[in-house]
Amino acid sequence: MAAVPGLIRVMEKAARKAGNRLRRDFGEVEHLQVSRKGPADFVSKADQHAERTLWDELRIARPDWGYVFEEAGVVEGDPNKPRFIIDPLDGTSNFLHGIPHFAISIAVQEPRLDGSGWGDVTSALVYQPVTDQSFWAEKTRGAWLQDARLRVSSRRHLDESLIATGIPFAGAGDPGEWMRIYATLAPQIAGIRRFGAASLDLAWVAAGRYDGFWETGLKPWDTAAGCLLVREAGGFVSDYRGRSEQICDSQVIAGNDVIHSKLHKAITQALKAG
Repeated sequence: MAAVPGLIRVMEKAARKAGNRLRRDFGEVEHLQVSRKGPADFVSKADQHAERTLWDELRIARPDWGYVFEEAGVVEGDPNKPRFIIDPLDGTSNFLHGIPHFAISIAVQEPRLDGSGWGDVTSALVYQPVTDQSFWAEKTRGAWLQDARLRVSSRRHLDESLIATGIPFAGAGDPGEWMRIYATLAPQIAGIRRFGAASLDLAWVAAGRYDGFWETGLKPWDTAAGCLLVREAGGFVSDYRGRSEQICDSQVIAGNDVIHSKLHKAITQALKAG
């Protein structure tokens, strides 16, 4: 059983408080589906309320830290202290349509010692309010689901693997590029899933539920926590060129060593063919 670090407890307490409100709001969204106005404005407020709750809770415990929020943007703190990178509601479209698959993502990023910017992500939490599950990781201490250790899948062959992705939609992504990658991968793998919450996709790679993941056009708050979860579960995360940045967001490939390598090779071939 893992001894949960104090910072993770702080993050989880904040996420649970925001998650309680999101669960209540989610119940309202299901009723609003049949209203003439629709639930879009309501969901936007739910997102903002969750963000505010996270900020209020976290700044009590770490008053001088900075923040990177999806909605509010960058809130500067002491430049010598870490910052939180937060997505208060990853899977907004799912939430909007009454689909119970969304999460709160919180990561902690350290400043570089030479003052040249931001460096390592050292703590991560992905909290799924509907299932009340906390996926967390701390650098060098592994990845965990509650108090159970996580390990990436041990599968070595694409034809046995379940791979997650994100599909381009109106105004976001490159459909042509995605179709070339899909056309290359689909004949080789056991299945492809698109559930619509990248933080959970990466958490599920860490948990071995998915064998791999690829997507483009994400943001740091979508992937900062998930990247650390996968790595601390023994997996690999890179961009399409194979570069392992602390936060891979504009391009992401994740999986165990073998599946990551095979996905990288297939994606490279697909992009060259285009």
